[in-house]
Amino acid sequence: MAAGEKQMAATKAMSHPQAGGLSMQRCMLVQLQGPDPGMRYQLDRPVLVVGKSPECDIQIPDETVSRRHFEIVAEADRYLLRDLGSTNGTMLDGAEVKEAFLRPGASIKAGQVVLRFQTAFDAIRLEPSPSERFGPLLGKSVVMRQIFALLERVAPTENTVLLTGETGTGKGEAVRGIHAASARRRGPLVVVDCGAVAPTLIESELFGHVRGAFTGASSNRSGALELSKGGTLFIDELDDLPLELQPKLLRVLEEREFKRLGSGRSIGFDARVVAASKKDLWMEVEAGRFRQDLFFRLSVVSIKLPPLRERREDIGLLVDHFLRGRLEPFEQWPEHVRHRWLEYSWPGNVRELRNAVDRALAMGGPEAAAPANLAVEAAPSSSDGLVPEYHLPFKEAKERLLAQFEREYVRRLLQRAEGGVAGAARQAGIDRKHLYKLMEKHGLGRHLLKK
Repeated sequence: MAAGEKQMAATKAMSHPQAGGLSMQRCMLVQLQGPDPGMRYQLDRPVLVVGKSPECDIQIPDETVSRRHFEIVAEADRYLLRDLGSTNGTMLDGAEVKEAFLRPGASIKAGQVVLRFQTAFDAIRLEPSPSERFGPLLGKSVVMRQIFALLERVAPTENTVLLTGETGTGKGEAVRGIHAASARRRGPLVVVDCGAVAPTLIESELFGHVRGAFTGASSNRSGALELSKGGTLFIDELDDLPLELQPKLLRVLEEREFKRLGSGRSIGFDARVVAASKKDLWMEVEAGRFRQDLFFRLSVVSIKLPPLRERREDIGLLVDHFLRGRLEPFEQWPEHVRHRWLEYSWPGNVRELRNAVDRALAMGGPEAAAPANLAVEAAPSSSDGLVPEYHLPFKEAKERLLAQFEREYVRRLLQRAEGGVAGAARQAGIDRKHLYKLMEKHGLGRHLLKK
């Protein structure tokens, strides 16, 4: 019999990934109604049989429960509920089922006993990996080597992974590393960037379509769900996935099949899913902009990649990697130049650092491309000092311009607002914690506050 944990009351508590960085989803059953309300049963085996027999993994001594009532089977990163020919049947959210996949919060009724399928997130504490890289990701800092240790453990599995972090922190590199270290590495790695596709076209991008499915659909087209067969599907900028499309994606992940737009034929889905978001998805859930059930389905393993300003000891390693021997190593640079590179806040993170290294190579040395000189004008400045960099790809140019705007807005806000940081936050109409994060991100201190 599986061990249970007793709590005082069967209060529903929804846990979410730790803000610090690494967490893994844990699933359990909680007895809401029956002989022992509040008892929790961890789903920690591939197959768990529930019934009143002492031989069951989870024994529930109730006369309305069959000796072997139902079983729960772990399949990759989802759980299948299967009735075992019980006398009174197995109900899932009020409907009798023979076999069905479970969603967080689902209610299971066996006879007169009611259980809830619940998820929680445990913070993961791992010894740092001895390696200073995982695939294309580099880092010698403790935080990065802890992430490498988790990625080394998770990559060979079929678990869904949710990557979060600011723009430019290396989420794409992490996905390439996961794919290369997985059993699906010989299959394709297919990327869908929800932020780079018009909202009206994302569904076709994912599901594909048949000829005539909509105006302009002049031929059949395979979508990412189909093209990723046997490999990995990377859904980037998940926070930009339209709300109305989210239940359709959830259904694919649970049923492992889909239909092209305009077609009635089902196609099997066979890919490992990794998703990435620049926003805190749990906050998006609480704001009603992202479905809770899809969030739990995707965040079996949750990893937050830290911004470069929180791992400054990696800057020298990254600079030398990007230089590839074309300039003297970082440690041989003049001390005042190294200091400027190490103290800069790098709002664009590793991507901005790489651009700075490229600029140093083009300008003949690191001092000419030091952070104080990074804002090289690519176009005439606008009246507020923002400088669009039209030579860059659209997405990167937009992100860099947004970073410039954020820094300039916060700088001016702090200089004119009264009442300290709290007063500045009120004037800007944002949460004080969010303002502190923006200040930290752009290296802006309290000394800028109006006296």
